Amino acid sequence: MASQELLGERDLSTDNLNPGSETGAPPSSGKICPVHTPGTEEATRGFRKGIGRHKDYVKISVPESKVSRLPMEWWKTAIAFFYATFNLVLTTVVITVVHERVPPKESSPPLPDKFFDYIDRVKWAFTVTEVNGMLLVAIWIIQLFFFRYKSIAIRRFFFLIGTLYLYRCVTMYITTLPVPGVHMTCAPKLHGDSQAKMQRILQLISGGGLSITGSHLMCGDFLYSGHTVMLTLTYLFIKEYSPRSFWWYHLMCWLLSAVGVVCILVAHEHYSVDVVVAYFITSRLFWWYHTMANLQTLKCSPNNYLTNTWWNPVFNFFERNVQTSIPCSYSWPITWPPAWLKNPCKKYSMVQST
Repeated sequence: MASQELLGERDLSTDNLNPGSETGAPPSSGKICPVHTPGTEEATRGFRKGIGRHKDYVKISVPESKVSRLPMEWWKTAIAFFYATFNLVLTTVVITVVHERVPPKESSPPLPDKFFDYIDRVKWAFTVTEVNGMLLVAIWIIQLFFFRYKSIAIRRFFFLIGTLYLYRCVTMYITTLPVPGVHMTCAPKLHGDSQAKMQRILQLISGGGLSITGSHLMCGDFLYSGHTVMLTLTYLFIKEYSPRSFWWYHLMCWLLSAVGVVCILVAHEHYSVDVVVAYFITSRLFWWYHTMANLQTLKCSPNNYLTNTWWNPVFNFFERNVQTSIPCSYSWPITWPPAWLKNPCKKYSMVQST
């Protein structure tokens, strides 16, 4: 009897170890799952406590990537500067050529213009335009002086101003409009005198193409307005690279720009279509460029039709390493004290091991 009870207990223990045998389930495939016993948890907890008691270890800091997402790349800015300079000089050459083709106002009177029908000419209005333009350029230069990422902003400004004046060369050359008012006094035509034409080009460059400097005495550079280009572009750059909260600053610059553009028409120095086309081309080119520059997904997107523009390869060259939109960050451009006045001794830290 005792032996039968002993055999029953052995069978019961076997059934407990193999619970699937009773239901006819197949045996396991041989994979052994880890069993979490209280002993292993206590060992892990004890290991952590040991680390906390013995702090004789060295923390090794992994340096961050040294690749900047907004590299300055001043050499690209220099290329953009030469690009803008070339197109500005080319504009003066084209103005000199077109001036010889402007019909005399006695035989070709000014074209009808709706704005001129309602607004009489004001003599001093064009002076206001050029003063406002110089003020906006001065404000933009001062803002750039304190801007942290000035190289990228200057590069974009040079590229856009050079492209806009290149377009202006094309429109001036293919269509020569008569003077917009009989008040305009054009310099006499030279009829093939190359030396005199060269002197006029140098005079126009030295005076910045401004009437108040007495350097702009030629006619024919009407479609489209270069003054509108400068007034619009400087305002757009000032607003783009300044804090959004500076609404009063943006409003002041907008008033300078808007008043300057209106005074061009009030002075009857350009046709209305010259101003409208200049604003449209300038604003759209600025917005297209900055949309592509600020949205990284557009740079490599096959559905981005803006990549069909002729200047897209130049854009990729200038913006290839700019991997994010430019923050409105400003800093004092001059460090004080200079590096050569600072203590040259270096500080070292030593790790003691026990």
